[in-house]
Amino acid sequence: MSELTDPEILEFVRVSEDSYPIDANVASPEEDRRLYRLMFALFELPRPDDVASGDTFIAAAGPTRQIPVRYYSSARADCPSAAILYLHGGGFVVGDLESHDPTCARLCAETGLDVISVDYRLCPEQAYPAALDDVEAAYRHLALSYDRIVVMGDSAGGNLTAALCRRLFRLGEPQPAGQVLIYPFLGGPQDRGSFIERADAPLLRASDCQHYRQLYAGGDAAALQHDPEFMPLSADDYRGLATAFAVSADLDPLRDDARLYVERLRAAGVAAEWRNEPQLVHGYLRAISMSRRARASFAAICEMARAFADQLSPIRSGSPQLQKIS
Repeated sequence: MSELTDPEILEFVRVSEDSYPIDANVASPEEDRRLYRLMFALFELPRPDDVASGDTFIAAAGPTRQIPVRYYSSARADCPSAAILYLHGGGFVVGDLESHDPTCARLCAETGLDVISVDYRLCPEQAYPAALDDVEAAYRHLALSYDRIVVMGDSAGGNLTAALCRRLFRLGEPQPAGQVLIYPFLGGPQDRGSFIERADAPLLRASDCQHYRQLYAGGDAAALQHDPEFMPLSADDYRGLATAFAVSADLDPLRDDARLYVERLRAAGVAAEWRNEPQLVHGYLRAISMSRRARASFAAICEMARAFADQLSPIRSGSPQLQKIS
């Protein structure tokens, strides 16, 4: 099993844990959110000069509510009919428009696409399916203005990305132009593979994943174990879902979730690709300013998102041909 030796990522882990110690993952939601905000402030990046943003609300019903969103647009935008719907990570408990603002602004600058970030409801105050309901409402609203929407999310946001595609399929509605999942939390096996091999990985442990899963379920994850809109890897059939690009961090208990999702999509005839990142850890999008590996991964993510938006995806369907784990 490879160990973390990259000096840039070692420094990233050190800086992260100085403000967000590993036990913050299982602190009270209020304390978790406080420490999470402190950590993200350490990795703020200058806003790209050609990116503008603005906040607004999307009205939704059942229950009636206002969903906060942030729109990003670039002066060099050249594809007004396509956009990225971005779903932030944070274990369904933490994260908001501010925490992922640098990522979304840079995503807009690098792809030239409008980016819309969703401040979906968090648990434990609002357990499953509140977050997914907000994501669905935001997607439907954007579909009134854009012909093609690429759905993208990291960690818990990767779960919501896959779950949205699953829900749209269940309802017999068209799929997004593509789905991009970054170190996603999809509910893979907890008794083997990366969940065991990387159980004590930096910044996210297997036990943290179990804690967040229980909170998202409202306290009883077992009752939802066969619901693929809760944990998408519980599905029996993957046909008809959107083309996918899934990226994993090698030093992460969730690494195999991305691999398994792509493997099952490809086995069902869906075009999908898995990219595993050696020496990277969960949450590495924050490390763009200090890690060459993180920057290279982000560049690949942007390239694939733009290809999906342009309907030029190089991904092939068929049997799995996955990258080897380093």
